[in-house]
Amino acid sequence: MLNDRSSALALLRTRRSTRPRDLVEPGPDADALRWMLEIAMRTPDHGKLHPWRFVHVAKGRRDAFADLLHRAYRAENPEPGRLESEAVERFARQAPELVVALSSPTPEHKIPVWEQLLSCGAACMNLLHAAHAMGFAAGWVTGWAAYNDEVLARFGAPPERIAGFIFIGTPAGEPEERPRPAHDEVASGWAG
Repeated sequence: MLNDRSSALALLRTRRSTRPRDLVEPGPDADALRWMLEIAMRTPDHGKLHPWRFVHVAKGRRDAFADLLHRAYRAENPEPGRLESEAVERFARQAPELVVALSSPTPEHKIPVWEQLLSCGAACMNLLHAAHAMGFAAGWVTGWAAYNDEVLARFGAPPERIAGFIFIGTPAGEPEERPRPAHDEVASGWAG
């Protein structure tokens, strides 16, 4: 049996998503964030297409990001209620650091788009693992903003899509453990 106490296995077994609203300072500094992103880029990438991009929304750009989200939300919901507006504002400002992950496929390439999308998901997961390995926590979320054309237009253009908003910081408390599937629920042997 593998030594479950190895540092790599311990990290993989203990990584948990943390709600972005539960992430506080300190967040990673610029060097740490760069290192996390470089680790994220070490993902399976059939065809060497790097069908993903990462856009850091720095603290100094959170006001502009909040303005973008409010405009985009009001375009879909012309008269938002106070609670809706507050939720948009919280989303824009939660957690010390924010990285917008973009799926950036090359549709005309011989590598199927499906494989390119999987590579993007793997790159996002590597970013979450890197944050955890460096002593931080992260939350990968989507929500309405990930599917909004106006928001996408400020980060990329079709065929790109927002794969998610990855918030990074220090957990304010112990992250919740969520129920995990039992091994036999999701793994089986091939019967031929």
